[in-house]
Amino acid sequence: MSARRRSERAELWRYIGWRLIQLVIVLIGVSIVVFFTMHVLPGDVAMLLLGDRGTAEQLAKLRLQLGLDQPIIVQYLRFVLAAWHGDFGSSLTSNRAAFTDVSTAFPVTLQLTVAALTLATLVGVPTGVLASLRPGRTFDNLAMTFTLFGVSMPIFWLGLMLLLLFGATLDWLPIGGLFAVGMDAPRVTGMSLIDAALTGSPSLFWDALRHLILPACTLATVPLAFIARITRAEMMATTTQDHVRTARAKGLPRARVILRHVLRNALIPIVTVIGLQLGLLLSGAVLTETIFSLPGLGRLMVDSILSRDYPVVQAGALFIAFVFVLVNLLVDLSYTLLDPRIRHA
Repeated sequence: MSARRRSERAELWRYIGWRLIQLVIVLIGVSIVVFFTMHVLPGDVAMLLLGDRGTAEQLAKLRLQLGLDQPIIVQYLRFVLAAWHGDFGSSLTSNRAAFTDVSTAFPVTLQLTVAALTLATLVGVPTGVLASLRPGRTFDNLAMTFTLFGVSMPIFWLGLMLLLLFGATLDWLPIGGLFAVGMDAPRVTGMSLIDAALTGSPSLFWDALRHLILPACTLATVPLAFIARITRAEMMATTTQDHVRTARAKGLPRARVILRHVLRNALIPIVTVIGLQLGLLLSGAVLTETIFSLPGLGRLMVDSILSRDYPVVQAGALFIAFVFVLVNLLVDLSYTLLDPRIRHA
């Protein structure tokens, strides 16, 4: 291995190490905010669990069991030490391990997020490319008008409108859930599409897909608009660069110039936006999951906040933060594949 390759690899590992340190710092910050926020909210968790019929002795005993009698700093340090070993405590409502509830709900959110982002990318990138080829023309104006509505349209309202139109009025698609009543797939991955496919039943897979269409379309609206707009802007900026003009002057086919010289050089900002949207969708799917009755992580977090189930809230918040930072790290590492010049920078 040449000295240059060894230097590049060492630089890459140093960068990964630094990003992992940042990940730890972010997780500590999130844990502090979530922990102290949940503990300064009005109300007593022990009293909430016991209800009005609990005696003072029972209340004191439960506070002792939960560690609520100790100073809040001590409670936080105990939480951090336990979380370091993967123990986030038990859910106050389900009595299961808090991380078990989070890991059970996460595949539903992951499936919805990946489906929405895939749809947004497959539609948004071509829309932005086509709009940039003829700026100011009819398609460009229509595309930019659509993306403006997509960015500004409330997801909750859009989801309700799609549900009323395609679910209640036209009866083309189901209005919620993962499967129709009486249909289900054995849980393997927790993602209904994959679990249905593993059963080998086309009808079950089609049912799972139909249940995913409306939530995915609802959640894809905002990222689709952002991806289309950034693609158009980067394509138009790259088109004016010297290497593109040189390629055109050499008589290269227009399609080759657009795909190999324009789109490829515009990919880094586009991939950045897609990566950020993935993290945002993972943490922001709560409205879509609520509208379409999906048992995902966002809905679990809202229910846990309302019931003051702070072990689940803390586990869920840390998990979302971990995924968000990890996605950003993977996006940064993908830059070296998209543009070799970064590898040698």
